[in-house]
Amino acid sequence: MKIAVFCSANSNIDPEYFKTAAELGRWIGENGHTLVFGGCNLGLMECTAEAVRKAGGRTIGVVPAIIERGGKASPSMDVCIPCDNLSDRKDLMLAQCDAAVALPGGLGTLDEVFTMAASATIGYHHKPIIVLNDGGFYDSLVALLDDLQRKGVVRGRWTDIIKVAATVGEAVCLLQTA
Repeated sequence: MKIAVFCSANSNIDPEYFKTAAELGRWIGENGHTLVFGGCNLGLMECTAEAVRKAGGRTIGVVPAIIERGGKASPSMDVCIPCDNLSDRKDLMLAQCDAAVALPGGLGTLDEVFTMAASATIGYHHKPIIVLNDGGFYDSLVALLDDLQRKGVVRGRWTDIIKVAATVGEAVCLLQTA
C-alpha cells in the first residue's frame, strides 16, 4: 500500500509528535508499505521518512520547486517527484496514494486533508483518510466538523469520509480494514 502522510514540516513542536511520526513510519516500513510525503527535510515529514527507510520501506517525495530551490528537499527520498507548487503536490500525492494519514500539522496539513476529503465527498476517490488525533491534537477540528454536521452544511456524515484514530495502533487497524 502507498500511504500518504500529511504532517508538519516544523521542527520546534512537541517531541511526542515526533515519537508518533517515527512509530507510524516504522510500521509503514516494517510492513512493506511505501510512504508518500511532501518531500521536505524538516519536522515530522523528515522524521516519518527516516523511520520508514530505517525499517526497510520505500519513500516517494513530492517536492514543489520552491522547496527544492530552498535546499529543503529530503535526503530520505527513494523517488523524487518534482512539481511546480502546493496544488500540484496535493494532486500528485492523491494520485500516488492508496490511503492517507494526517499527523499533527498546520495550514498545509489541513489543506491536504480537506482537499482529499472534498474530493471523496463528490466521488473522485474512495481512499481512506485518517486523522491521527495524537494527544488530542485534532480535538478542536473534530468539534468543528461535528458543529458543521449539526448545522447541515456537510453532505452526508463527515465520519464516513474522515476517520479519527487516537493512536498509531488505531490508525493501523483503520488502514488494514479499508
